[in-house]
Amino acid sequence: MSKLTLDPADRLRLALLPQLIWQFTESNFPTFVLPNSGFGLLAALAAPILTSRLEPLHPVDLLLRGLQVVLFNWANVFVFDLANQRLPESIVEDHLNKPWRPLPTNQISPETTRRLMLGAIPAALLISAILGVGTESSFILILTWLYNDLHGGDEIIRDLIIALGYGLYLSSSLKIAIGPHHHITEHGYRWIAMMSGIILTTMQVQDLKDQAGDATRGRQTWPLVLGDSVSRWIITCTPVRRRLGGIPRGEKAKRLDGLENLVCVAGGGVFPSLFVHGVTALVVFVLEFGGADASSVDRKLPFKTSGDPATRSCD
Repeated sequence: MSKLTLDPADRLRLALLPQLIWQFTESNFPTFVLPNSGFGLLAALAAPILTSRLEPLHPVDLLLRGLQVVLFNWANVFVFDLANQRLPESIVEDHLNKPWRPLPTNQISPETTRRLMLGAIPAALLISAILGVGTESSFILILTWLYNDLHGGDEIIRDLIIALGYGLYLSSSLKIAIGPHHHITEHGYRWIAMMSGIILTTMQVQDLKDQAGDATRGRQTWPLVLGDSVSRWIITCTPVRRRLGGIPRGEKAKRLDGLENLVCVAGGGVFPSLFVHGVTALVVFVLEFGGADASSVDRKLPFKTSGDPATRSCD
């Protein structure tokens, strides 16, 4: 009887799993995990103006919740990267754009990657449910399916799917950061919606450098459909207005607008924008409400901070 032998790429050794997780997610760690986690934690420091929480997080609590926020983002990004990189056209594209990834280097096969997803998806859902954001994680998985298996990532709606995904990641990060007994207010959701708008209008920056691989797989991106020059003009001329929609700001905080926009433009993309807006939310809170007693904060905020948080109302 002949003995069945497996190609090394078809065997998944648990000892190499941490290395594979990092290699699969390395590219998206600075563009998804870090900015989403950073936004959630920084916005949590300005919790009284974005959530029902009456006070900002204590630094120790922030550190502990920070680990949970990173875990949530990393687990869900890992599922997305597995689903994305295992596709045949993605492997061809990665040979051109990112040849160091596990599949182009034959460290793992597409079939083994599929099997790995059978464990990664339930694990991500379980982690998210324990952290109180199971619903958001479910919608993230739906967007992952639309983007990869239904090839929405190859259509012109690609950036819209990504923007919606960012909104779910950001809201989940903030929910985890503020704790299970608090919720995001209307102003917080406006802020998150603005972040998604920034993603929608600046994500094309990344497409400019990936045109060779995108053309190989027939992906419809702005630079390929409209042309490189036209895309650059669109990116330049369609900025999202960067300010706290509906949140009261005094003269001190308004002075941040010019600096905020300058840093976002100079940074040249999505990653700095998310951190800048998270920092801005924190600085606005410090400038407007720092050192004030509860009664003065009550007068400045568009909702009452006294009484049961569930009974607060916006003006």
